[in-house]
Amino acid sequence: MPPPGALDGRTRKLLIVGVVLLAGFSVYRLLYATPPGPYIAFSGATMGTTWNVKVAGDDLGPGALRAIGTAIEEALDDVVARMSTWESGSELSRFNASPSLLPFEISPPVVEVLGIAQQISQESGGAFDVTVGPLVQAWGFGGADRTPSPPSDADLSHIQARVGYRGLRLDPQAGTLAKTHPRMEVDVSAIAKGYGVDRVAEALEDLGHTDYLVEVGGELRARGQKNNGQIWRVAIERPSDEIRTLHRVLVLRDSAMATSGDYRDFYESDGKRVSHTIDPRSGRPIGHALASVSVVHPSATWADAWATALNVLGPEAGYALALREDLAVHFIVRSGPEGFESRSTPQFAALLATPQPPTEAGAGGAEPE
Repeated sequence: MPPPGALDGRTRKLLIVGVVLLAGFSVYRLLYATPPGPYIAFSGATMGTTWNVKVAGDDLGPGALRAIGTAIEEALDDVVARMSTWESGSELSRFNASPSLLPFEISPPVVEVLGIAQQISQESGGAFDVTVGPLVQAWGFGGADRTPSPPSDADLSHIQARVGYRGLRLDPQAGTLAKTHPRMEVDVSAIAKGYGVDRVAEALEDLGHTDYLVEVGGELRARGQKNNGQIWRVAIERPSDEIRTLHRVLVLRDSAMATSGDYRDFYESDGKRVSHTIDPRSGRPIGHALASVSVVHPSATWADAWATALNVLGPEAGYALALREDLAVHFIVRSGPEGFESRSTPQFAALLATPQPPTEAGAGGAEPE
């Protein structure tokens, strides 16, 4: 009989085999198996804001995760390299810096974004305009130091001489862009985040991933479902200057959503609210009661631009245009010092008709969970 506490040979062999199997299983889980949970989350910073991506699926080992992270970063970095107005070497920065009125060569991605921008400018009667940047800065937004008072009428008149989407000459076939005023500038910040979302989604699909939720600065696009079979759910934020609360939650099925609002970026002058959203047609901040507008569309690029255009137009003209264009849109309108009223187009109302479970991610600035 072996002494107390000793193991016989058979028991020792079984114990060694168990340890080896356990170690092998751990290595397999580490190197090959899909991590547990409904999805894998990635996050980072871009375009002066943050991005968050959630990916579900069976093939999410370390190699796949590295490939996903690299693809996301490359997609967003490419958008910045082409369209940033802060990076001096970007295509648009070089176009803006040039006083030449001759055609300037631009890449297909920039042609695509500007083509969509020009179309929405035309359909919204100029409410959306990628040349509005100088006016935004004049009112103290867009990275410039806020002025203690609004610009003078004379200053606005001078600036408006170089603002207007009709002053751009886009030639998609030749891949060129020209300006009609030497100091005209292009700023695609009202559409670039949505385009970045679409680029990331395309990068994920190129890798074979079809279950994801992509968010850049509050603009969203979803496809497929989580590993537990649940469809991605997103939220519209209740407009508030101080705290973040949910207004509506909806299931986002293979589509994108963008939100535009004036409830967070503003200042007061002579007792009046000065919104960061500038109406390109008047050169002045919007003054209507629309607090935010959310657009659901197959493309995050289009949703982003439409949200801005409808926000500029306001609750009445914006709603009329949304109906005309058959858009899924939700408007939140101020109805008093503390109250809001909601109004949805029939297309958006149909999305809200389904039961609304807890949220996955937020639009209009709300953080993903």
